[in-house]
Amino acid sequence: MTNKPDESTWQDTASDWLISIIVAVVLAFCIRTFVVEPYLVSGSSMFPTLENRERLLVNKFIYFVGEPKKGEIVVFKYPSDTTRDFIKRVIATGGDTVEIIDGKVFVNGENIKEPYIKEPFHSNYRKTVVPMGHIFVLGDNRNNSEDSRFNDVGFVANNLVKGKASIIFWPIGNWRSLP
Repeated sequence: MTNKPDESTWQDTASDWLISIIVAVVLAFCIRTFVVEPYLVSGSSMFPTLENRERLLVNKFIYFVGEPKKGEIVVFKYPSDTTRDFIKRVIATGGDTVEIIDGKVFVNGENIKEPYIKEPFHSNYRKTVVPMGHIFVLGDNRNNSEDSRFNDVGFVANNLVKGKASIIFWPIGNWRSLP
């Protein structure tokens, strides 16, 4: 009597593996699309808070249930070319008044404290109301940042915001959560 491999067991095992792989791919797609996505920092516009080539996780789910808040660091689609992503800090939200006088940022008439900026800057921005459903963003390295002060960025529509920068995970020595 010879032992023949049980063909139905092999087919069951292959079927189980295929189902597991399909479920894993669908789950990974859903997580990346709706929950969290990795992001590579490119450039120095957010220095010293974020450094060039750091990798971070962007919480995408948070803005399905709320809107960006002042002080948060967000990733958004560049308004002039939505195939590109930018990362900046939210300074003001819809309905707020923004003004920059000789490098001092005023939101609703109050000079905001910004311990995170790299160095003093001396630009001006006329007093303007942020439209509802939009945010005003600035880089932490104001002297080297293309942000809401520039016409090609301007006010960023909330629907262009991809998510909130939450955790820096690479390089491992720089691991930290963001405010």
